[in-house]
Amino acid sequence: MDAAQHHGNGKTGGNPLRRKADRTRTRLRVAFAVACLIAVFCGVAAGRDAWTDSSRAARTVASHRHAVTATTVGGTGYRAADPPSKTTITVAPATWQYPRGRTHTGTVAVPAKTRKGDTVRVWVDDRGNVAAPPPGRAELVTESLGLGAAAATAILLASGVLLRVGLRIVDARTARAWESEWADVEPVWTGRLRPDQGADDG
Repeated sequence: MDAAQHHGNGKTGGNPLRRKADRTRTRLRVAFAVACLIAVFCGVAAGRDAWTDSSRAARTVASHRHAVTATTVGGTGYRAADPPSKTTITVAPATWQYPRGRTHTGTVAVPAKTRKGDTVRVWVDDRGNVAAPPPGRAELVTESLGLGAAAATAILLASGVLLRVGLRIVDARTARAWESEWADVEPVWTGRLRPDQGADDG
């Protein structure tokens, strides 16, 4: 059979040395590459959705937060910041008005060198009570990126585990196949008789 006939028998481009296990490994790695692309897509989508939801929630919170000017009425002290932060913050007693004409007194966070009688900016809710400030853009971006990265990482980790398990299964099957093939070839190669083969066996 000449070269033209050989290429026309429907098995063109095949590598005779390429085993089924090699093809399986290639498919597994291609599948992992596709999973990486899916992870990126899902990460971007999750981050975008988180940004949309967080921005909407932040606007709702901002509509009920009000920045007022408070006047300190005592010296500063220290207290632990709200969880999860483990730092300490400087605080002082102060007084402010919100709504107009309604006076409030309480302990608020202040700069470190604040003195009695200084004015500070305080965030309050609709009732005039001290409240956390509305989330800033940097905080929203960080949260969105974190959620997007978490989604992508979860997919990558799961895909990596599946790839590793698949490759180990292929390697184990390949090893068993080699052992079986070698058991048939080794007696012929070395001239040693197999245990089930007599001296007169062909």
